[in-house]
Amino acid sequence: MAMPGSLRRQPANRGLVSHCTHHHIVVFLLTFFSYSLLHASRKTFSNVKVSISSQWTPSCLNSTAPELRPYKLWNSSHLFPNAGEATLFLGTLDTIFLFSYAVGLFVSGIVGDRLNLRWVLSFGMCSSALVVFSFGTLTEWLHFYNKWFYCCLWVVNGLLQSTGWPCVVAVMGNWFGKAGRGFVFGLWSACASVGNILGAFLASCVLKYGYEYAFLVTASVQFAGGVIVFFGLLTSPKEVGLPELGADENDVSVEEDANRPLMGSDDVDDDDRNYSVQATDNDSQPKAIGFFQACCLPGVVLYSLAYACLKLVNYSFFFWLPFYLSKNFGWKEAEADQLSIWYDVGGIIGGTIQGLISDVLQKRAPVLAVSLLFAVGSLFGYSRSPNSKPINAVIMAITGFFIGGPSNMISSAISADLGRQDVVKGNSEALATVTGIVDGTGSIGAAVGQYLVSLIQENLKWMWVFYFFILMTSSTILFISPLVVREIKLLLHERRLRMLAE
Repeated sequence: MAMPGSLRRQPANRGLVSHCTHHHIVVFLLTFFSYSLLHASRKTFSNVKVSISSQWTPSCLNSTAPELRPYKLWNSSHLFPNAGEATLFLGTLDTIFLFSYAVGLFVSGIVGDRLNLRWVLSFGMCSSALVVFSFGTLTEWLHFYNKWFYCCLWVVNGLLQSTGWPCVVAVMGNWFGKAGRGFVFGLWSACASVGNILGAFLASCVLKYGYEYAFLVTASVQFAGGVIVFFGLLTSPKEVGLPELGADENDVSVEEDANRPLMGSDDVDDDDRNYSVQATDNDSQPKAIGFFQACCLPGVVLYSLAYACLKLVNYSFFFWLPFYLSKNFGWKEAEADQLSIWYDVGGIIGGTIQGLISDVLQKRAPVLAVSLLFAVGSLFGYSRSPNSKPINAVIMAITGFFIGGPSNMISSAISADLGRQDVVKGNSEALATVTGIVDGTGSIGAAVGQYLVSLIQENLKWMWVFYFFILMTSSTILFISPLVVREIKLLLHERRLRMLAE
């Protein structure tokens, strides 16, 4: 008895291996490291918060330091009367950055689908590097301290950095189909965690010379990366004469099944499959999808809301973990920076393994739900971690595995699935827009969260911050629960059909 095409399961890497060229490897590496460098510059800010807070607060308020006179002259170059207000402003800067980053993502996705992705990405990287240099290095060299100036720079930085993720996901989506997408994108989405590790390493190496040198190093490396991207990145296979994914996937029925997005509507009627929100079959050059059309795609709204809660938790660790380790346990800032790397290590492993499992199951939502259930327990355990660096590092890595892994999957592989659904006929012109919507909504949640974290820890201490994280993780599970139920039903239905076929 022949098995229905939708039930055929091919090895996840079959189509991937047969079509992989050196161009695929170059694209993988260039997009990987371009976004790593963007994240490294963000991580620098979180890693030097203690130093910035000290610089912005008059030293004469420290009882162990000699009193400096005249006080008025000394205080004129500092922003805040105490460390508490400085910390609150740092949280405000995180919120400002993420809000502008979220707005930029919605716009950058649309722009990326209409302009050359290489130009947009390179411009964002180089311009953001100049802003980071001005924020952290130039102002300190000139001894210029102004809250409004810092806020304006961070708004611009958020807008510029938002060009990165939609562009790199769209380029990867152009080059890599669904065959092994969970594994490939799970491995590739480690770029954010690698950027965090790189930023923490660079900051800890030069922090003893002053926090301004941490900004200088990361900004310089990011600018150089933007130049390399401009001259070396290929945005789609057609630039080197290779067939596009859409044409390639229609040639062989097995590979058509292997490359159908996991978000494909198995329960949609055949008549509905003929509908395209992008272009008719007669159009030789498909048009970019509209913003509201992208929002109406199946799963986009639910995954966007879920990602808003999850990214809040993930970015809170990103922005506040070194500060928390330094303040809560009294560890040196450089040591806290290095220890925080273990959270990203857990995220890298989690994203890769969970992506591979989702490829085998050909379903992503159940894998996310199981991981997030374990994340609730790991958050509770980490909130009670003792003052021991080895134990803290182990629990931190486990927490990163169960939180960072799902976060990487939603922002990369699932976003690519959503942008290549049947109703858009695999058109790459939807990828950047859909990615911008998912990541933009996530950044709005993360922006609100960073200010709430600073308020909660200031008034209720850090234990309540972790309770807040548990609440947000549980909300993520709630939002994806309809997708989990639907995909589990499909798995059971497919299993029954396979048993009948045998």
